Amino acid sequence: MPHIIGIDVGGSTTKIVGWHDGAIRSPLFITATDAVTSLFGAFGKYVYDNGIALHDIDRVMLTGVGSSMVNTPIYGLSTHKVDEFMANGLGARHCSGLSQLVAVSMGTGTSLVRVDGSNITRMGGIGMGGGTLQGLARQLLGTSDVSRVEELAREGDLERINLQIKDICATHLEGLPLHATASLFGKARQGGATECDLAKGLICMVLETIGSCAVLSQAGGGYSDFVLIGNMTRLEECHEIFPMMEDLYGVRFHIPEYAEYCTALGAALAHEQSEAKS
Repeated sequence: MPHIIGIDVGGSTTKIVGWHDGAIRSPLFITATDAVTSLFGAFGKYVYDNGIALHDIDRVMLTGVGSSMVNTPIYGLSTHKVDEFMANGLGARHCSGLSQLVAVSMGTGTSLVRVDGSNITRMGGIGMGGGTLQGLARQLLGTSDVSRVEELAREGDLERINLQIKDICATHLEGLPLHATASLFGKARQGGATECDLAKGLICMVLETIGSCAVLSQAGGGYSDFVLIGNMTRLEECHEIFPMMEDLYGVRFHIPEYAEYCTALGAALAHEQSEAKS
């Protein structure tokens, strides 16, 4: 059976996965100075590392903001473009095994996509994500290297950054435990926070804001399963912040296997879905 290649082309990063015999094959992540360099580098490395001949590739499916810059074949293979929001939904649905969900794609910013079986609808999004983290880290910590911010955050203490309910109220409020956040960075105004505290606070601010936005988008009695995808799912704080938010809101956050590759996978799956309809 031929290979289908799904590629998520960002501004300077590219994620690529193969879809072969109904399974994900060898996901790969490449960083380069621009989208085209990243794309061709990722594709070339992928076929070389996996010993795939070009004539064994049936389709190359592109998605992501950088795909708009690609209008010629890749190594002689024609390409087909997939709407990024459709790719988000297809990838999140496959990797989570859920049929009703909200896909929360945490990239440079964050987009929300509702999945109801085969119906996939873009809901909107917010300008909060990895770009926010990098920009604020540059200003506050002197680095935009997320791995360095993560390293600092491991020694950070949120109680020196965020104002919690227990700081302003002697007893819990209805539906709000004492450890719930009353104000992100609310304690930072008092001074005394270390670089590690600031790093921890920045990561958690971005994640909490994304989580709250996702939950509030369904406040009218919508879905309660949120599937987190994108690069930011690799942050350790995801396993701290989102379980806390599950308890607070009574919802479920899922980080499936291959979460950072879901959009690339969704691009590959779009071909299979179109064939099933034809």
